[in-house]
Amino acid sequence: MVIRFKTGLPQNGAGTARLSSRSLALFVGGIGLFAGAIGVPAQAASPQAPDSPSAVAEVRVANFTFTPPLLTVTAGTTVTWVNADDIPHVVVANDHSFRSKPLDTDDQFSFTFATPGEYAYFCALHPHMVGKIVVTPLHSQP
Repeated sequence: MVIRFKTGLPQNGAGTARLSSRSLALFVGGIGLFAGAIGVPAQAASPQAPDSPSAVAEVRVANFTFTPPLLTVTAGTTVTWVNADDIPHVVVANDHSFRSKPLDTDDQFSFTFATPGEYAYFCALHPHMVGKIVVTPLHSQP
């Protein structure tokens, strides 16, 4: 994918600049890192309802990021990662409690979090891609 936008300076002979999807992903990722460095808090997803033991949640894999990067769920929730990128990704827990097969475009991987705790994870193919699932006890939320 190539994005074209108008600039004040003539480029490419037509007054537009080209930005590839990878460059855009790196640019957007850099903005996120900058925002975190200056103290802009990242938004976390809302926790699932405490009385739904078969709750589901989704993490999208796109532009070399996990969205949301921090997800809070109750015990018993099944989290599904969906690869929306045009390249493969492999979701791996830091503690090796779960690991997906290589996920091609539109492939999915699901894992049910039965035990409360914090589960950090990353992409085995792109280790700079990180996320975390926080699992709370079923009846601990108001």
